[in-house]
Amino acid sequence: MRFEGSNPTRLDRRELLFSLAGVIGGLSPAGIAQSQSITRESASEYLFAPGLVYLNTAALGPTTRSVLERTLQVWNELESDPVTMAYGDGAVHAATDTAREQIAGLINCTADELLITRSATAAMNSLALGMSFSRGDRVLTTDVEHEGGTNGWFYLRRRAGVEVDLVTIGPTDHDVGAILGRLERAMTAETRVVFVSHVISATGLRLPVQQIAALARRRGIVSIVDGAQAAGAIDLDVRSLGCDAYVGTGHKWIMGPKGTGFAYINKESATSIQPIEWEQGKRFVCGSTGVGSLPLVIGLGEAARAMKARGMRAVEERTVSLRNRAYAGLATIPRITLYSPPPGPLASSLVAFRLPDAVDSREFRDRLLGKYKLVVKVAEKRWFNGTRLSPHIFNTESEIDDAVDVIRRELA
Repeated sequence: MRFEGSNPTRLDRRELLFSLAGVIGGLSPAGIAQSQSITRESASEYLFAPGLVYLNTAALGPTTRSVLERTLQVWNELESDPVTMAYGDGAVHAATDTAREQIAGLINCTADELLITRSATAAMNSLALGMSFSRGDRVLTTDVEHEGGTNGWFYLRRRAGVEVDLVTIGPTDHDVGAILGRLERAMTAETRVVFVSHVISATGLRLPVQQIAALARRRGIVSIVDGAQAAGAIDLDVRSLGCDAYVGTGHKWIMGPKGTGFAYINKESATSIQPIEWEQGKRFVCGSTGVGSLPLVIGLGEAARAMKARGMRAVEERTVSLRNRAYAGLATIPRITLYSPPPGPLASSLVAFRLPDAVDSREFRDRLLGKYKLVVKVAEKRWFNGTRLSPHIFNTESEIDDAVDVIRRELA
């Protein structure tokens, strides 16, 4: 869908820029062909308002119609006979076991290594509070983490005397080798946990979490990864990462129901991380968890199944190609500064840029929505005055081109 007033002659020039971005990004011809094998699904599968162009999956992804229908179907079944359906071997409760297996299959772990929660934040809080700390123990993280990942550590600093050390990562710092070195130098004999994002939410930079986890393991430090911007966006294998735990959300890139999340806890790390939710078993209705939101869990399982069926490598290549297209177009706008890494192995499905100081990012976001029905994310002011785009498989090349045109027009 093109915005009113967009210039159709730009497409040919952008096609050239996109081709160059693909080469720079290291996609082979076969890889490019595979990324093109995923095209926008039928518009009827999404419930967007007419004319809305949604480039903000990294904040909240849309729940597809089929996942929503499955969730509501289960909810109706549950209410037909609540106790019979929800407890023991009831059909709805049993379906949550299938859902857990579907989620595990998406990230390559076993179902009994998964804690299902209502968000990535809830998962992180459970992990933090499920560990034993002594006063003076230290947690090492970075200064660009989302609050949902760090609030648990700062809670422990306030309540239990745990120290939190921050490694600085600037918005244009794409030297992951240097970042790795700073993290290593910041590890001390008192460091008990290293916590980092797989993909930095502000800029989309991929951190070398496999190497970070290896460093931590050699020092006997627990490694926990925030995968809120990775699960459902990249081809993810948590086992190969070697981390002790990995958290994700269902309501971003997986496109599951709002209010879902999970934590993977490596079996070998179960003695170090013991969430209370597992105290009396790992199903969803028991003494430790209370009555969980069974329909939402089953909906998340359906979303994970659908995402895996699309092929996660193809999904990743498609979304990154759309992001690279946006990057190439945005690079031609003189008044903005790109803060995301260029196309290549450090890029993800997010692209962020700094606005001129005279342009307020929140006002700019509201203007794009009000004038063009274009949904983007305002960057957190504590990081920079800017905007973030995060396309997913439901977006098209023309939407990317038109978004760039609109941004250029509004900054002219």
